[in-house]
Amino acid sequence: MSRLFGSVRSRATLGATLVVAVALVAAGTALLLSLRANLTGEAGTRAERSAQAVASELAARTPLDKLSGLDAEDTPVQIVDEDGVLLAASEDLERISGTGTSEVTPAPAPSDEDDRDDPDDRDDDRDDDSLDPGEIAPGASSTNGAATIDGDTEDYRFAAVEVETPDRGRLTVHAGAPLAAEHSAVGTALTAMLIGFPLLLGVVAAVTWLVTGRALRPVEGIRREMAAITASEDLRRRVPEPATHDEVARLARTTNATLAALEASVERQRAFVADASHELRSPIASLRTQLEVAAAHPELLDLDGAVEDTVRLQNLAADLLLLARLDTGERPAGTRVGLAALAREAAAGREGVTVEAEPVEVSGSRGQLSRVLANLLDNAERHARERITVTVRREGGAAVVGVADDGEGVAEADRERIFERFVRLDAARSRDDGGAGLGLAIARDVAVRHGGTLTAGAAPAGGALFELRLPLAGADRGTPRA
Repeated sequence: MSRLFGSVRSRATLGATLVVAVALVAAGTALLLSLRANLTGEAGTRAERSAQAVASELAARTPLDKLSGLDAEDTPVQIVDEDGVLLAASEDLERISGTGTSEVTPAPAPSDEDDRDDPDDRDDDRDDDSLDPGEIAPGASSTNGAATIDGDTEDYRFAAVEVETPDRGRLTVHAGAPLAAEHSAVGTALTAMLIGFPLLLGVVAAVTWLVTGRALRPVEGIRREMAAITASEDLRRRVPEPATHDEVARLARTTNATLAALEASVERQRAFVADASHELRSPIASLRTQLEVAAAHPELLDLDGAVEDTVRLQNLAADLLLLARLDTGERPAGTRVGLAALAREAAAGREGVTVEAEPVEVSGSRGQLSRVLANLLDNAERHARERITVTVRREGGAAVVGVADDGEGVAEADRERIFERFVRLDAARSRDDGGAGLGLAIARDVAVRHGGTLTAGAAPAGGALFELRLPLAGADRGTPRA
């Protein structure tokens, strides 16, 4: 059973069918009850009118054997006195139930002397709810029962009406109206529902199955293509995008965007690993050569060179570790950092560096931001002729740190490329002087992680200008502090 309804298509079809089935059963039940109540009420109204007509004749002193209501073929009538004694009934009435009096044969008529009552005695016997002679009680009580007339037994709706006669006292007229029409209508409606509801449910299930199958067909195509991409490990492939504007089309576009980002990330990691291996190979090979020479000829050991290669390996490993942490999405600590003090610390001990800073604070990692300023200053020192200027200022809701040199500057075509990993321009190709090409890449990644930007441009003195923009700390967005 779990496998039978294991697909979205099957569950959607089952769910839609069950919902419609419950709605149809509820609506059908309400319809049948309403139809039955209306038809029963209509039969009760007819029975009450018949009882009222007979009561009117009794109020007008019509003799029992002259009552026109007793001749109706489909309306059984009973007339009983206050003691429940049957006085008159329809001619062809053979059996009756539901009126409280099952008798169908009237009792013997009383003598004239017995039938006459002393008016004074009747007045003495009346209570507060008594009726005046010839008056008919308002309203009628209704019950359901059965009657056999001329050999035919049917269900009836009986109405009981009381009337105060001048000569016989208070009488009760029971008159019935057949419920055959109600039974027929309810039976016909029920039969139609029993036949129509299963057919309608079948149509609902078929339509739901077809519609969901058509709607989920692109999803199955996306699934098959994703399975093929996983099996082939070819991230250049893309899933088919339906020519629609629904959720499935948006899913396909999002999936393709994810595949594109994944492909770019994998390619970036591959290039990163290849470049890292290439950069590590040279100092490791140099250090190994020096150690092998020192092992064979200790007097030829270049200790300073070995230390230099070791330091270079240590710095390169630290850079690679920081890039790996940034790539994993590590967020900086949310501490407040004063950029003016940080800029002065980074410039301390460097020749030709001038700092012009106003006090501004940002939120982030002091260590990472210090690394950004150090990398920018290292890059400026490699290209500056005489002077490097560091400025710290606020612009609107951002803190701006500028590092400018008076060197040859960066060509406009290379102002984005220099932030790529392991990229060194021709003037900085030397591994000894130009580094591994990771400084600016690390600086930009740290800036992005802090919600800022790092761009390269032209300095007023003609050299390069690197601008770091970071959002001000929350409490530092108002009036500049002195």
